[in-house]
Amino acid sequence: MMSRNIKVAKSSGNVFADLGLPNADELYAKAELARRISRIIKGRHLTQKQAADILRIDQPKVSALMRGHIDGFSTERLFRLLMALGRDIEIVVKPTPRSRSHGHVTVAASS
Repeated sequence: MMSRNIKVAKSSGNVFADLGLPNADELYAKAELARRISRIIKGRHLTQKQAADILRIDQPKVSALMRGHIDGFSTERLFRLLMALGRDIEIVVKPTPRSRSHGHVTVAASS
């Protein structure tokens, strides 16, 4: 048997940052918002057509969103979709801890 050394790096919690992509925080936030939209649609047992009617977008866009294809969606548009699904959006701006040199974006959910 051949032995291989595999290097493993601890994740920062943001795969987009780990991959070195520009605007990693924004990409992470959009992905999280899309994931929550998808979870709500699935939790309500809606078809993509029913979800499209509620969200006032076409079914192919619902399909893309549920598959994680977020490049055609702005953060504001994702906010509007969440509101159409009966969710409130709360934005909190707070000081960055001294342990970090710059701020970052987090998407948190309440129960």
